[in-house]
Amino acid sequence: MAEQVGKTVAIVGNPNSGKTSLFNILTGSNQKTGNFPGVTVERKTGILKLAEDLRVRLVDLPGSYSLYPNSADERIATEILINPGHTDHPDLIVYVASAKHLDRQLLLLSQMLDLGFPTILVLSMIDEVEQEGRTIDTAALTKRLGIPVMAISSRRGKGLKQLKDQIGISLQSGPLQRARPIYELHEDAIKVLKAVGQVEPSENLYLRWLWVQHFEWVPFDTGKSVEEWLAIHKQFNIEPLKEQVDETFERLNQMELLADAVVSRDPASRTFSEKIDALLTHWFWGPTIFAVIMLFVFQAIFAWATYPMDAIESAFGYLGSTVSASLPEAWYSNLITEGVLPGLSGVLIFIPQIAILFFLISILEEVGYMSRAVYLFDHWMQRFGMNGRSIVALISGGACAIPAIMSTRTIANWKERLITILVTPFISCSARIPVYAVLIAFVVPYERVGGIFNTQGLAFAGLYLFGIVAAFVAAYVFKKILKGKSHSFFVMELPAYRMPDWMNVWRNVKEKVGAFVMEAGKIILIISMILWFLASYGPGQNMHLAEQEALVEAADLNLAADATEDLVNAKKLESSFAGILGKSFEPIVEPLGYDWKIGIALITAFAAREVFVGSMATIYSIGSEEDEFRIREHLAKQVDPVTREPVFDYPTALSLLLFFVLAMQCMSTLAVVKKETNTWKWPIIQFGFMTVSAYVVSLIAFQLFS
Repeated sequence: MAEQVGKTVAIVGNPNSGKTSLFNILTGSNQKTGNFPGVTVERKTGILKLAEDLRVRLVDLPGSYSLYPNSADERIATEILINPGHTDHPDLIVYVASAKHLDRQLLLLSQMLDLGFPTILVLSMIDEVEQEGRTIDTAALTKRLGIPVMAISSRRGKGLKQLKDQIGISLQSGPLQRARPIYELHEDAIKVLKAVGQVEPSENLYLRWLWVQHFEWVPFDTGKSVEEWLAIHKQFNIEPLKEQVDETFERLNQMELLADAVVSRDPASRTFSEKIDALLTHWFWGPTIFAVIMLFVFQAIFAWATYPMDAIESAFGYLGSTVSASLPEAWYSNLITEGVLPGLSGVLIFIPQIAILFFLISILEEVGYMSRAVYLFDHWMQRFGMNGRSIVALISGGACAIPAIMSTRTIANWKERLITILVTPFISCSARIPVYAVLIAFVVPYERVGGIFNTQGLAFAGLYLFGIVAAFVAAYVFKKILKGKSHSFFVMELPAYRMPDWMNVWRNVKEKVGAFVMEAGKIILIISMILWFLASYGPGQNMHLAEQEALVEAADLNLAADATEDLVNAKKLESSFAGILGKSFEPIVEPLGYDWKIGIALITAFAAREVFVGSMATIYSIGSEEDEFRIREHLAKQVDPVTREPVFDYPTALSLLLFFVLAMQCMSTLAVVKKETNTWKWPIIQFGFMTVSAYVVSLIAFQLFS
């Protein structure tokens, strides 16, 4: 049987059917994860050892409901299954269906059978069905479908050996020969196919019919050009959407009747999931419970990650000091200590937040709760071009946009996912807090309100609310502008509640953290090094002359060593390429109430929003070691050398606050957006519209209150 080495077996099924858990068990450590060529949809492949001399290649296809795709995931699965020349086109289908929802999970199976694939039907979660007092007559199902039917439990390992044996047997079979298809094409469809002629490698009317439906987007040769297919559609007046709906309903009706015939259940029984869902999907209690859960997730990301993030920051601070003391005075020493190490720190410091978010979200997915949350909010979010899963990303963005954007991978529809990615950075993240803390006192004086609140705290909450409103306004605009490649239909199987599979949780966290470090991390490091160069070098002898000028001024003022160092750093920064950029931007930012010093701080803050406070401390020779409150006191004393007016007056501070609410001042976020969209197009658009929005709103605020 060695000649069968290299054959491909595809694991196919609906989302939440248990197919990925089965794939993980069958392949163990013999698997690898990547992306399908040209897209960001995850691709899992592995090796299944059936016997000493027999190994086959397993492919875990993205979860799909039918071969009429409504998402990028479903489109990839459909392409593989209807393209005989695809490298992942299977020799055998292992179709996984949840035994708990058999009636709704056989639609795609019926399409597999009509395509003629040798197929094994695997009923997952059979132990949970038995616990509920239900039975499935697998023998009757085998007889009616004409394929092997096996009941397994991935958690308990039940039926896995028998499944492996059956895979070996089924691989020896040829294409499935059926007396009659499950879905018989109508007369008009047959006329179309006769006119088309045989264009598939071996005759299969249903395969050809799918090519007729999908000719506009399939990236492989179907034997006819797009123009020829368009002519056929026009000649026979084909309405693809109507054809697909009619076929789907006919298949569903047949499969529901089949499931009713083979599943036995006590009519009076009510499952645990159904009892819990009565509460968790309630119109009032459902959103309330979700808010409490998400508050816990937000608190975990915001609070729990503080300790490891502080530890990483301290470790890199110690490493930087050690390396600085060990290396000679040279440009490459500064590059390492001020460019490379801060860049690495800027990558690794986000790992705790990413790990905690995906750990908690994976648990909620595993126990079956996230599907309920999506169901609760989908209808409302659809009004803004997003869907139920978007709510998780938006809430998580309150801690950090990076893990929030990565969490959008669970959104199947391209347009909805893209809109969620584009608007999530509007939600005020933890990096904005230092900026808010410094500036808010310039705008709102401290006063008690109602005995328990204060004006500055309420203003702080108002900034968060303003960011949320901006996110939904932007989402609505993008909904109108972006043209979706597919319509979004809310079709979801609510899985049964169960204990999480901790190996799946670990794999998910590991994959997401690894993807961030290896992909986004490279971009963050490069940008960090560029920013270091701009801040460390200037044209000609400008930097040296600035240093000498600062030393003379410090000597005249009899400044202490620390104050002298702060003054030198401020003068050198002013003379650097970053300082020159800041001064060149001054005509642009002056209408907002900003001078060139604030312009420099805005440029350096692109590394991360919280860098703004440290940059302002350096520029005004305050000392970067001061806390936000001391820095604020020093900034309040700064006056314009020409007008002698305070630099940070009410209009300027308000303008800056609004700018930071709306602006994209985070290179790490842009790096993640690039990775998730697989192009620089969307990060550039995102940076552009957020910057323009921030500029316009800040301009209006400054001009109104000046």
